Amino acid sequence: MSPSIPPFIFHQGTAPLLVSMPHTGTHVPADIAAKLTPEGREVHDTDWHMPALYDFAKALGASLLVATHSRYVIDLNRPPDGASLYPGQSVTGLCPVDTFDDTPLYANKADEPDEAEIARRREAWWQPYHGQLRAELDRIKREHGVAMLWDAHSIRSVLPRFFEGKLPDLNLGTADGKSCDPALAQQLLDIAKQAPGHTSVLNGRFKGGYITRNYGQPEQGFHAVQLEMTQSSYMQEHMPFDYLPEVAARIQPTMQRMLQAMLAFAQAQAR
Repeated sequence: MSPSIPPFIFHQGTAPLLVSMPHTGTHVPADIAAKLTPEGREVHDTDWHMPALYDFAKALGASLLVATHSRYVIDLNRPPDGASLYPGQSVTGLCPVDTFDDTPLYANKADEPDEAEIARRREAWWQPYHGQLRAELDRIKREHGVAMLWDAHSIRSVLPRFFEGKLPDLNLGTADGKSCDPALAQQLLDIAKQAPGHTSVLNGRFKGGYITRNYGQPEQGFHAVQLEMTQSSYMQEHMPFDYLPEVAARIQPTMQRMLQAMLAFAQAQAR
């Protein structure tokens, strides 16, 4: 019997910035995996290779919070009650039952998680991640006077279920201006627009999920931004989902500039 895998990996930094990676986990516990389809066990809808893509963040002094379990187990960027963040649009749930391609995750419908199973997963994985996220933001705020949160995501560039055509490469979300200072958001967009060969948008199809919306409270000194990136900007979008370092190297300088802008903003606020 192998030891259980912790809900997250955490690195505490020295700067007033936390980088959250809620969808990069790939682990599915055996009892859940046994109920999934073969495709479900391949966890296609992972935000692959986030730690590699953000390998520069530790050198900036950022704290890192990295999920270990697949979003198919429980989606850490959904509200605990499972309410839709995009009413009227197609979304996946707190404990998803279908893939981004709208195919069933569970081999038998009777195996889909009921309320008791959802509650079990929420206690085992959702609550620990969010407990650590809240505690680290509060620690950063106490030490620095302001806390910056960067929620790191990626997605296939073409997904008809969620959007038409090809998604812009860099999708910045600030909950329509509610989760961070508007001047900072504009500065981040300006940096994104300078990325050679990449497209960008602010508060387009992806405005930020539960993490951005819940923890971004700029009036209290908590500034949160989500970046949803196209996977084609750094990796193979289909199996075997390989990381492409030479492709990633083209966009990483822009990402680093955006995180540096978050830190510069925090420094100015703390004066």
